Amino acid sequence: MAENGPVLVVGGTGLLGGQVVTELLSRGRPVRALVRPASDATRLEQAGAEIARGDMMDPPSVRQAMDGADAVVSTAAGYTRHSKGDTDEIDTIGNRNLAEAASEAGIRRFVLTSILTCDQTPQVPHFWHKKLAEDRLEELGVPFVSLRPGAFLDMITRMGGDPFAKRRLMWFGSPTIPLTFVLTSDLAGYLADAVDAPGVDGQRIDIGWDRPVSMQEIADISGQLLRRQIRVRAVPAGLINTAAAVVGRFNPAVKDLGAMLSWFRTGRYVADPTRQREVFGPVPTAEDAVARLIRSLGHTTSAP
Repeated sequence: MAENGPVLVVGGTGLLGGQVVTELLSRGRPVRALVRPASDATRLEQAGAEIARGDMMDPPSVRQAMDGADAVVSTAAGYTRHSKGDTDEIDTIGNRNLAEAASEAGIRRFVLTSILTCDQTPQVPHFWHKKLAEDRLEELGVPFVSLRPGAFLDMITRMGGDPFAKRRLMWFGSPTIPLTFVLTSDLAGYLADAVDAPGVDGQRIDIGWDRPVSMQEIADISGQLLRRQIRVRAVPAGLINTAAAVVGRFNPAVKDLGAMLSWFRTGRYVADPTRQREVFGPVPTAEDAVARLIRSLGHTTSAP
């Protein structure tokens, strides 16, 4: 560890990681980004980040990247890493490599992007692997804080284009079951704040809004803000289950997705934002978050 050393961001070329880099730099923190050899780091370099070429699956390169670093923020996720070798090993072996390198380097604070309810869902591999990553950091005595966000509304709703221009939100399963959502930009800010937040070592912090909401409620809020009807087109749960059972035999990611959506349907994918509020300040309301998402896509809202 080096006092006043850079914050190493793992996953900086991704949507969330890139925003974390921006947030840290805006706070005056030097940033080093671990970037795979074949990935384009131009945007990160232009923003002012130092680039360390390596891969979380390659322990020597991870140790080198952490040399002299003060803290680590990891947003890496094998489930969304679209490249050759995109397997569960990213979330298991890769995270173990990060934890062990952090332990050896004496990192002051490791900020992990985890997943809401990961400790309750051994049947959902990419959720459970985050719980195992938390446990490994704890076992090694690495000072860490784990942020457990809900589902990324901006990523989900933008699959297939601008849903508000189309006046239609896509969803999978029941549109009336409430669950916790987040916006990527909000989580990026919390991750950057967590690098220096006092009194959070060893904690797992749920991240969400003031309340869980269903996709139908999001459509209703959107409609009120845009002054036009927004519909929900839901893929039936039965169709999802059939696809997961058939395709999942050949593609583990599809089986994993099916298990995740089944968990959503239990109504238990819900955050307790109490600690979020204590550490990071006021929790976004559903209305405010949806309004900001709509405006980010270039639409004008009537309120708030």
